[in-house]
Amino acid sequence: MPASQPPERQPSAAAGVSMRELLASCAAADAVSRPPRVPEPPARPAERRTRAA
Repeated sequence: MPASQPPERQPSAAAGVSMRELLASCAAADAVSRPPRVPEPPARPAERRTRAA
């Protein structure tokens, strides 16, 4: 490598943030950015079936 070119720099991670914290923050951001789920309809009582003779 010629002396006239500066050495390439490697991208560095933000200091003080663990991968676990980073992933947790991404999961939290994903959870709050989605619209709320549509409520499920209330459960119906089991319908009576008639026996065929």
